[in-house]
Amino acid sequence: MGIGLCFPPARRRQRVRRRPERQLVAVNSHYYYRHLRCTHEETERGRGFPMVTQHPRGGAGTGTPNLRYGIHPGAPKSFSPLVSGQPLARSLPKRPRPHPAPPTSPIFSANPIRGWAGRYLTRPGCSGERGAERARSPSKMMMVMQPEGLGVGEGPFVGGSGGGEYMEQEEDWDRDLLLDPAWEKQQRKTFTAWCNSHLRKAGTQIENIEEDFRNGLKLMLLLEVISEIVDGNLKMTLGMIWTIILRFAIQDISVEETSAKEGLLLWCQRKTAPYRNVNVQNFHTSWKDGLALCALIHRHRPDLIDYAKLRKDDPIGNLNTAFEVAEKYLDIPRMLDAEDIVNTPKPDEKAIMTYVSCFYHAFAGAEQAETAANRICKVLAVNQENEKLMEEYEKLASELLEWIRRTIPWLENRVGEPSMSAMQRKLEDFRDYRRLHKPPRVQEKCQLEINFNTLQTKLRLSHRPAFMPSEGKLVSDIANAWRGLEQVEKGYEDWLLSEIRRLQRLQHLAEKFQQKASLHEAWTRGKEDMLSQRDYESASLQEVRALLRRHEAFESDLAAHQDRVEHIAALAQELNELDYHEAASVNSRCQAICDQWDNLGTLTQKRRDALERMEKLLETIDQLQLEFARRAAPFNNWLDGAVEDLQDVWLVHSVEETQSLLTAHEQFKATLPEADRERGAILGIQGEIQKICQTYGLRPSSTNPYINLTPQDINTKWDMVRKLVPSRDQTLQEELARQQLNERLRRQFAAQANAVGPWIQGKVEEVGRLATGMAGSLEEQMAGLRQQEQNIINYKSNIDRLEGDHQLLQESLVFDNKHTVYSMEHIRVGWEQLLTSIARTINEVENQVLTRDAKGLSQEQLNEFRASFNHFDRKRNGMMEPDDFRACLISMGYDLGEVEFARIMTMVDPNAAGVVTFQAFIDFMTRETAETDTAEQVVASFKILAGDKNYITPEELRRELPAEQAEYCIRRMAPYKGSGAPPGALDYVAFSSALYGESDL
Repeated sequence: MGIGLCFPPARRRQRVRRRPERQLVAVNSHYYYRHLRCTHEETERGRGFPMVTQHPRGGAGTGTPNLRYGIHPGAPKSFSPLVSGQPLARSLPKRPRPHPAPPTSPIFSANPIRGWAGRYLTRPGCSGERGAERARSPSKMMMVMQPEGLGVGEGPFVGGSGGGEYMEQEEDWDRDLLLDPAWEKQQRKTFTAWCNSHLRKAGTQIENIEEDFRNGLKLMLLLEVISEIVDGNLKMTLGMIWTIILRFAIQDISVEETSAKEGLLLWCQRKTAPYRNVNVQNFHTSWKDGLALCALIHRHRPDLIDYAKLRKDDPIGNLNTAFEVAEKYLDIPRMLDAEDIVNTPKPDEKAIMTYVSCFYHAFAGAEQAETAANRICKVLAVNQENEKLMEEYEKLASELLEWIRRTIPWLENRVGEPSMSAMQRKLEDFRDYRRLHKPPRVQEKCQLEINFNTLQTKLRLSHRPAFMPSEGKLVSDIANAWRGLEQVEKGYEDWLLSEIRRLQRLQHLAEKFQQKASLHEAWTRGKEDMLSQRDYESASLQEVRALLRRHEAFESDLAAHQDRVEHIAALAQELNELDYHEAASVNSRCQAICDQWDNLGTLTQKRRDALERMEKLLETIDQLQLEFARRAAPFNNWLDGAVEDLQDVWLVHSVEETQSLLTAHEQFKATLPEADRERGAILGIQGEIQKICQTYGLRPSSTNPYINLTPQDINTKWDMVRKLVPSRDQTLQEELARQQLNERLRRQFAAQANAVGPWIQGKVEEVGRLATGMAGSLEEQMAGLRQQEQNIINYKSNIDRLEGDHQLLQESLVFDNKHTVYSMEHIRVGWEQLLTSIARTINEVENQVLTRDAKGLSQEQLNEFRASFNHFDRKRNGMMEPDDFRACLISMGYDLGEVEFARIMTMVDPNAAGVVTFQAFIDFMTRETAETDTAEQVVASFKILAGDKNYITPEELRRELPAEQAEYCIRRMAPYKGSGAPPGALDYVAFSSALYGESDL
């Protein structure tokens, strides 16, 4: 009797030979041709099945119309009459029909190993005439289902004869090998243990698999567990149990799109790959030394076996160790004997597969939980890192804003100091602020923007919602606060400089006022007493005339001092207008001078009236004395003016102004010879008086009746003028040297500023061009930018030297420079702009690298994105306006309506800034292809850890997750509000949604 079998060629494709188109087989004394028309491809897809046709020469069925039938993996129960002993011809359909859906019966369910195929067997010895006789009895013939992926000698059902040539060619099958007593013994023991593992649930067990199932009682109990029926035939029983084992223990094993045997073997190979002396290639000889079983246990439970102490030359010890540990700790019954496996040349494959499958099922749940825990850990790690960045941003932003809040009132304070030294200290404090306090804050501001952009990029890449800082801590808020700080800072510096200039002028005016007031007070001292005298009453005519002339000289002198008094009043007025801190004392002194001046005027007029009344009585006047007085008085005024001018203080700001003073001084010195001659003439008049007195024996008057000025006074003042002239020369020369030094400082600063300013401007433009027109890979661009950044950092020494020159200028109170258009403020602003520009450009490239790595973009794609972006960036400022972005999308084939374009703009411009950056453009272009974790995946992972419950307990979180992340979940998860949950249960669904911004965390 032949065996009808169609199986896939996946594993033994090299050994398949051309089969005959038909094969004669005998079924119940009827002869049929077995049509072998199913191709390998049809069998692989589960569509092929053997076709059997009744042969017209066959026995009692002669004359019956040809009958073709097929056995398909999904055949209905009506296709299995031979199991119950019904004639084959009555139970088969008369024509091929579409295959129905697989039934619910486990025997006929679709097997993961590419379906089932039919195999027809007879009882042993049913060949020849005797076989034909036995075949007439329906009970002597059976049809069972064989897993299609297993060849002959691999499945549980063996037996029959006939067709031996085909089967030997197909599978090299040795019928006698199947009947090997060692294999039968191993199958009996393994399958008995497997049945008992299920019968335990019914409170019973079997001892003899052949006899205990014969009465059907325990088989019915087993049927309640596994839904299967069997008779007492040992071979059939073993085959049936193997089918049950395949269906319930091995069929659902799947590893990388392989299933059943291949999947189980691949799983074993992967788990034992790191272990020495273990090389799993099959399910028989690879397991004889016991190391493979011990490696499987050690891989999942290293605490149960010390693998390092196992020896390859002790297979029985190794096997017994594995059996005992599995039974004691893993709840896997002892299905095999070590001696049977070791003493058998080729242990039974089915027994080994059955036992090994128990390990797969024992460890599969732990691996699934580990995978779920790893996924949750990964998602939580990303969320924790993002929250840490958010907290750092909030902290840094708060500190920076607090510093700005504290600094602005200080810079807004415009209360001036009364003294120059106090204002100099204010200026020094401002310099310290510029040099020491502000630069770190500039760095913090730049780092804050970089951290914000990096955080937003990471959130976009992980499909988290964009980070919205606390109210008042947006990057734009910080930028506005910074601009306010710089505006106040610029106003403060201008105020400082103007206040210092004001104090300089005030100091100069105050000194000048005090000097002129002192000279005037010295001149007026005693004048009131003199004008109040009544000496003319007892004087002679000559004396009266002398008094009159003297009074006239006094009036002349008084008129000459009128300009001085007006000048003093003007100085006091200007000091009041400039808010001089000692204005009260100045006003008091000025008022006293003015009151005294008015009083002098009144007294002068009164004395003149009195002298004129007496003039008619007194006619003798010494003309020489009069002439002396008339010439000496103006000369004396000139001397006083010269002394005043030579002692006068000045305020100059340039070499030219100093040269002007020197020129005026030289002109003054040129008048000295003429003044000396005038002095000689005046002294000559006094000499003539003395000569006349001596000549005429007159008693010379000890005083000139017309003037109190004596020749000694004139000589004294003249000597003073001659001493002051060289002193004035020296002072002017020193001032000229100081102004020349200031000029050199101006030129030195201008030379450096004229070099640094254009360099900074060029670098800013170069960085701008790099930001919008980068070429090469991102790594090359980053290297170029890093080199540019290093060059900029190396150039910092030039800025420092320029700061030093600027400080020298300020210490020398030089505030203008006609040799350059660049002020230190311009240089500072340009330098800060350059540092910020290079840092932002580097950050943009770093974000592009993150995007490229996360989205799997190639350099060519990035270059195409950059080319498209630059083409539509009309202003060349690294940002596209909405109209430019719409044009770009249309050029790429987008059919945009207003609603769709508005939706896209909310994605690329979430802050409604009105522009689209290059990073947002890249995120939009790659958004659809991103493969990231989703909220649904995280919910599924939590559900695995929770044992398929809708809630999870803190104990489960602490058991499955690392301590830090378990506590993080417990703190953040809301209590579960559903029914049937224990106290303390947590809602992981809402928590997972919150991680991705779908609800509030």
